[in-house]
Amino acid sequence: MLLAVAVAAISIAVSKRRAVARAARAPEVEAPATGELVETEAPPEVGAVEAEIVEDEPGATAVVDQAPAPTVEAPPTVVPDHELPVITPEREIERPEAPATRLVRLRRRLASSNNALARALADLLSSDRIDEDTWEDFETTLITSDLGVGPATELVEALRQKLRVEGISDPAQAKSFLRAELINLVNPQLNRGLNLSHAPGQPAVILVVGVNGTGKTTTVGKLGRMLIAEDRTVLFGAADTFRAAAVEQLTTWGERVGVETVRGAEGADPASVAFNAVEQGIQGEVDVVVVDTAGRLHTKVGLMDELGKVKRVIEKKAPVSEVLLVIDATTGQNGLTQARIFAEVVDITGIVLTKLDGSAKGGIVVQVQRELGVPVKFIGLGEGADDLAPFDPAQFVDGLLGD
Repeated sequence: MLLAVAVAAISIAVSKRRAVARAARAPEVEAPATGELVETEAPPEVGAVEAEIVEDEPGATAVVDQAPAPTVEAPPTVVPDHELPVITPEREIERPEAPATRLVRLRRRLASSNNALARALADLLSSDRIDEDTWEDFETTLITSDLGVGPATELVEALRQKLRVEGISDPAQAKSFLRAELINLVNPQLNRGLNLSHAPGQPAVILVVGVNGTGKTTTVGKLGRMLIAEDRTVLFGAADTFRAAAVEQLTTWGERVGVETVRGAEGADPASVAFNAVEQGIQGEVDVVVVDTAGRLHTKVGLMDELGKVKRVIEKKAPVSEVLLVIDATTGQNGLTQARIFAEVVDITGIVLTKLDGSAKGGIVVQVQRELGVPVKFIGLGEGADDLAPFDPAQFVDGLLGD
């Protein structure tokens, strides 16, 4: 009897506990009127454990159920605008003009410049009477155009002979004859193309030399643009380590046209930078490596010796295909003196004449070619990125004559 009472008491207690547990696990229900969530009881704590006793038989084993932990989604992280990363767009690579296009444009610019030669010829042919004084004035104009005394005398004598013997009085005929004589003086037979031939596995190497202020580093950048326009792969070597701005200037040029620049630490040995540039050019299988050198005063023997060292070190890796001397066309006889000294240190293969715009001193082309026995290969007529063009004798003379 007592046992039956105890069992009944236990059953009642278990039933109550089950009712409480069910109430605790009851889900939230939606209120029918407002749609708001209504909680019937406080939810159990996460991880709470409830023991249920199965009493099918006396002495049943208690089973422990682990209540599943509810899934809680973390709110999205909002980054303030001022903390967002700044994305810098890549620098757009400029596409240079084709060489043929810039030749025509540069000819027009030369023709529209302050052209003393064209004016002198017009004055000569418009004179009512051409006497000895008239010819002397014309010869003086040729000399002041940096044509040189010898070439100027030759040209005047040839023109006088033509006018006297053939009786030419028509200005158009005289101008045509003068054009032919000038082209002959410029020597159209010279090979003005860049030598870009190279052995397999080696790039063509162009060494650019000249004194400070001639536009040497700018010429390297413009030359790179021209080569890129011809679909060649190019690498710059910034071996002008003596002038702090030169390395940055050349690097900027490279970024503009998509050419990588090999540079060293500030004050690094120029020869080592040039060597590394050629070595990297070999590894990268590029077509052309253009090396900028320090602007050396032609009167400084030590600096000129350093230039010779740069060339010798480069040739341990690959032959130097071209040595281009940059000359400021406005410097006249001083430019010719520079040319002589540089030619003694390195074998000059070509001339780049810069700053011809407005100077009307194109006669230096004849002088420098006669002095060095090498051709003018490029001319510069302005500060623009494409103001460098291959030298063409006929178009150059036409520009000098104002055509």
